[in-house]
Amino acid sequence: MPQLVIATVAVEVPMGAQVYQEEVATRAARALSAPPGDTVSPTASQAPARAGDWTVKRTVARSLRSPLPGTLRLPLSRLGTASPALRRAAGRVVYPRGAVVHRVGLELPPHPTRDVVTIQDVVSWRFDDESRPVRAAAEEARRAAAVVTVSEFSADEIAELLGVERPHVAYNGVDERYFRTPPLDAAALEALGITGPYVLHAGGASRRKNLESLAAAWPLIHSARPDLTLVMSGPRNARRDALFGALAGTRLVGRLPDDVMPGLVAGAAVVVVPSHYEGFGLPALEGMAAGVPVVAARTSSLPEVVGDGGLLVDPTPDEIAQATLFVLSDDPEVAAMVERGRVRSADFTWERSAAQHAAVWRSVAAR
Repeated sequence: MPQLVIATVAVEVPMGAQVYQEEVATRAARALSAPPGDTVSPTASQAPARAGDWTVKRTVARSLRSPLPGTLRLPLSRLGTASPALRRAAGRVVYPRGAVVHRVGLELPPHPTRDVVTIQDVVSWRFDDESRPVRAAAEEARRAAAVVTVSEFSADEIAELLGVERPHVAYNGVDERYFRTPPLDAAALEALGITGPYVLHAGGASRRKNLESLAAAWPLIHSARPDLTLVMSGPRNARRDALFGALAGTRLVGRLPDDVMPGLVAGAAVVVVPSHYEGFGLPALEGMAAGVPVVAARTSSLPEVVGDGGLLVDPTPDEIAQATLFVLSDDPEVAAMVERGRVRSADFTWERSAAQHAAVWRSVAAR
């Protein structure tokens, strides 16, 4: 009986990668029990395993002293800098020999033969202010039975930078709550220090997020629309504080609970995603699903996610400001764009993503 092990790392503050792993993991058994689709077309020598006869297991690794829940303890810091040979030896110890093992955390050791690994993007290699890449990650990606990523852009980047066969693409989905959650009411907004209409940026504050251009654009927007507030949602960060803390009409609300975010997005006048580099760009998709105008950079993966469902611009202060003010206008094209965004975002489902993953798992199991 084929066995799938989904291996992840326990974290204290879940972010986008953890959303991805949980959404796919919770749908894995159902996706494998469904008839195989044609998302991945195996060769004749790699025919899909028969549907419905899989077992699915979760492995959640944590460091030796971590208080977080998990299923096993590993010296994760040491493994991050260990040689490929030592990491393969660790994989032989911790995983079932005949299983297909899908690693979501690159820190985790690889399965010696049926290793599937998700690489969301290559920001660790591209940007020195991101977390450092695992020493053996590139070699392990080249040795893996399959590499999965979340956009065509990321697939090209991974193939070029890491020298691997082009990865399988399984787009992220969007949480269904973004389609149906009403905007936060006045009392909930006031509790966050928000009054009146607001422009929303949600996400991290690393250099690739291009917050400098948004900070330079905001005075132009605010001078034309002094009734607006720029709301910044994301983990507390000194860089974000320095850029926006002294700007008039801004509100830094920190990282908010997952059940608050759909309502915050739904109530925004505009969602702005000015990033120079995204592996996928989930905040743009969430804004589209919520029926909010989206202004996004014409860079990296954002055009393939946003398509014609948002306004794509060069991520300069002037273009960000002009685009934001345009989507706040009564131009009928804005309403048409928002409707296109709602329709487009409905194609990005976690069920579709899980089915694409299942095709990869079947193919690897059949080798």
